[in-house]
Amino acid sequence: MRSIEIYCENTNQFKQYPLGTTLMEIAGDLNIKTESPICGALVNNKVRELSFDIVKPKNIRFIDYSHPDGQRMYIRSVFFMMYAAVRELYPEAKLKIDHAISRGYYCEIEDLDRENCESCVFEIKNHMKELVEKNLPFQRKGKQLSRVLEEYMENGLDDKLRLYADSGWLYAYVYYLGDAVNYFHGHLLPSTGYLQNFDLEQFNGGMLLRLPSAKVFNRLRDYVHQQKLFDIFREHKGWAEILGMGDIGQLNTFVKQGKAGEIIKISEALHEKKIAEIATIISEKNPRPRIALIAGPSSSGKTTFSKRLRVQLAVCGLRPHTLSLDNYFVDREHTPLDDDGNYDFEALEAIDVDFFNQQLVQIIKGEAIELPKFSFADGKRYFDGDIMQLDDDEILIIEGIHALNPELITKVDPQMTYRIFISALTSISIDDHNPISTTDNRLIRRIIRDARYRSYSALETIRRWPSVRRGEEKNIFPHQENSDIMFNSALLYELAVLKKHLEPLLKSVPENQPEFAESLRLLKFMGYFKNIEDSEIPPTSLIREFLGGSSFNY
Repeated sequence: MRSIEIYCENTNQFKQYPLGTTLMEIAGDLNIKTESPICGALVNNKVRELSFDIVKPKNIRFIDYSHPDGQRMYIRSVFFMMYAAVRELYPEAKLKIDHAISRGYYCEIEDLDRENCESCVFEIKNHMKELVEKNLPFQRKGKQLSRVLEEYMENGLDDKLRLYADSGWLYAYVYYLGDAVNYFHGHLLPSTGYLQNFDLEQFNGGMLLRLPSAKVFNRLRDYVHQQKLFDIFREHKGWAEILGMGDIGQLNTFVKQGKAGEIIKISEALHEKKIAEIATIISEKNPRPRIALIAGPSSSGKTTFSKRLRVQLAVCGLRPHTLSLDNYFVDREHTPLDDDGNYDFEALEAIDVDFFNQQLVQIIKGEAIELPKFSFADGKRYFDGDIMQLDDDEILIIEGIHALNPELITKVDPQMTYRIFISALTSISIDDHNPISTTDNRLIRRIIRDARYRSYSALETIRRWPSVRRGEEKNIFPHQENSDIMFNSALLYELAVLKKHLEPLLKSVPENQPEFAESLRLLKFMGYFKNIEDSEIPPTSLIREFLGGSSFNY
């Protein structure tokens, strides 16, 4: 029998196997040990299911739940199991998996004629546990697209019909779990028996699906109360559904009908309306805040939002000024170090909080201050005679990652501040059972911006992203509920516009790099969108911060 050679990165060894040996068989033979059950593998830096047959020499790295792709495989599998449970219990109902919230996923059941939602959630969770005990296989089959569409139609999956009908594909894949038919955009685990850890709770009129911690698989992610974030998600999700653009298939239909310009105008108008509302709230608040604090994660569009807020504050009769936290860094020798011994400029301790507060108190009292400057070349603070003094009709805008951290401003009366959290909370989904990650939305923006303005390749941006995310989890997200208001910077049309700018960058990631798997995942995801040209995007649009062509100076 013909054999092939594989190299296993987990054990650092080469070994021969018969042609057609599965990844699961190889993992068993090599006795691969991971902290949690193996979810799948990276085969030549491409994510594969454990049922994948090896027919050519390959590099293989087995991954468990601690790996981001392992987590995605687990989460998709739980999604499918929940869909199957709802379908079996309530055939007339429709499950919608909306968005990530409170370290879990918010889900709703439509067309369910039940008054007691709590009992429904209990029944669904118990049925899911029964499916785990049965250890049913997830089966993946490739079929002609016409046959796939027939199955979607028979099973009431109208959202997937819209998405695939005009794809131009000859073949497509379908997943089966018992009698349930569906497709989840990426790979799944071998069977329901792998899904030992999850929970389902009643939440805000729907359900919250809770999942394992990335660090400790046997423990669920810690619940975080995020009511303000939930409310802004629901507001924008409602707008998208009212406009008939709740998923990619609906958005693509508008594009095919030649209504892309209309989508852009509506999306931009919604942004402008919200920014104007925020400016009005600030101007009419009693006592009127003297400081507007703006925080948000990477690529959320903080800079453009700040500039547009300045315009709207001026319309309300206020004269805004900006203050940069970067100028309040401590001298380099006092900068804290991270775990790797590098300067940690994102730590709150990197800022001279006492001096910052001293100057804020003086500003609010109407006193004149000399603003500091910071030389990144010398690592020193200096002064050049730049004086600031606020009149009664003036307001200070401060933007930065620590702006909502209560430890940043300790000497100022909270009534003198107004706190704004901004992030890209994607309001459309791939389909009813596949939400779009807000993290992906921001990563896509950052890849394009880094290539255009910082000469970073997609490979470099993807490689840095985990470190960026760790900083956000530590310094930004814990404080988002401290905000007085939240602003969703995502635009309904933006991913369809960013597609043509992103794809060439992703295709440049070499196959021999670990980041290749992430580039393939994003390429597949972006492939669902029909292109929208950017010619009608106004120069004040937030998306211009990433695409270029803005009328603001950065």
